[in-house]
Amino acid sequence: MKIITIEEHFADQRTIDATAEYGAPSSMAALPEEVRAAYNGMRFTGNQLMDTDTLRFDFMDAQKVDIQVLSYTAPVCDAVPPSDAVRICRQANDILADVVKKHPDRFYAFATLPMADPVEAAKELERCVKEHHFVGALITGTYQGKFYDDPMFFPIFEKAAELDVPISWHPEFPDAKIQNYYYLSDNYPVATGMQFATAGFGWHLDVGLHITRMVLSGIFDKLPNLKFIAGHWGETIPFMLDRMDQIMRPQATGLKKKISDYFHENIWYTPSGILSRNQFEYMVKVFGAERIIWALDYPYIPFDSCSTDFLMNADLSDEEKELIAHKNAEKLLHI
Repeated sequence: MKIITIEEHFADQRTIDATAEYGAPSSMAALPEEVRAAYNGMRFTGNQLMDTDTLRFDFMDAQKVDIQVLSYTAPVCDAVPPSDAVRICRQANDILADVVKKHPDRFYAFATLPMADPVEAAKELERCVKEHHFVGALITGTYQGKFYDDPMFFPIFEKAAELDVPISWHPEFPDAKIQNYYYLSDNYPVATGMQFATAGFGWHLDVGLHITRMVLSGIFDKLPNLKFIAGHWGETIPFMLDRMDQIMRPQATGLKKKISDYFHENIWYTPSGILSRNQFEYMVKVFGAERIIWALDYPYIPFDSCSTDFLMNADLSDEEKELIAHKNAEKLLHI
């Protein structure tokens, strides 16, 4: 069975160097060792992110992955001034495009965007789609304290809807004030607090909150063709949909539909390497196999926890497995 995975990360030393002076690491591998040390068990290396031949193909072949959709693993230009962000993001996308062109049968890509200048970001998305045949864009976190429901960012989403490509949402480190207030404590180790604030819990809540804000802003009423991708089984959202419908009804929100309708109609979901049978079965029950796309979150999840056999052994029909393995991605991304 053909396998396409769509949350598979990439880094390039030239991009890291270009952003280093602004304090903007381009990958988790570039962060200080004491931060990375908080992620006990996540046995990745910078080489795994940067290598697009031997190491990556060894993983893909072992997991029977035919195609990866590559993306920069962290916001490339979010700390870069607008005057330089467009240039650096353009360079980063050109580097990634060269990787895809070298192995067109194995790779597609999501663009990274200069969120500092939304009008130019929309132009860069269009350039990447039309010139490089990228299949969407990946965005992370907030931009200097602003959520993307701020009207200034509307041109990016308008362009994505026009081009009929999705925006994939990826977690990023929450603001330090949020980390300190909600997650760090003198009552457990700093490493535990960092895990709690980020991959263990906090950044999933952060992305779920952000996507819900986008829904409440009416973005999908304005742009019915806009499509999002939410990783990590929906970033905490699915379990709360019934409650949100119960409390935040259209009479109060001013939306044309129930909140859950947008999550069923405009958003697709990936496991991002969280191969939990309970979560998988819940997502299939709530959204159906036609809303789920396979993703292994290379290289951040320990390789012994990543297995395409998880999908192949699922209690699904062959048709449902085909949808999750490749057909949903092919349809959404025009592959």
